[in-house]
Amino acid sequence: MPKIILHRGGTPYEGEVAENTNLVVRAGIKQFPYPNLRYGCGMGKCCKCASRVLNGVEHLPEPNWKEKKLLGHRLQEGYRLMCQLWLTHDLEIEQDAVPLTPLPSQSAAAD
Repeated sequence: MPKIILHRGGTPYEGEVAENTNLVVRAGIKQFPYPNLRYGCGMGKCCKCASRVLNGVEHLPEPNWKEKKLLGHRLQEGYRLMCQLWLTHDLEIEQDAVPLTPLPSQSAAAD
């Protein structure tokens, strides 16, 4: 079972989850990491669940198109959308005090 460590507000929260678990889904049904994981839409639109991966990034899949669109250059800083990940290995993450906001879309930036 994957061990998850979530750092938020200077406090680490630890727990285990079943393999192939999505942390936002679990928080939505009030299981660990609820109530400490911040999330919003659960569909890769709002960025509220964005977390910086501290350990375990090598076990995560490549970012999908939603993560690339919303996070952009922040992917290189280690940020991922928890709502888009199904975990199979240990993971240590940190959420900033202020949630990230989605990057402006390319079409809006060109206008």
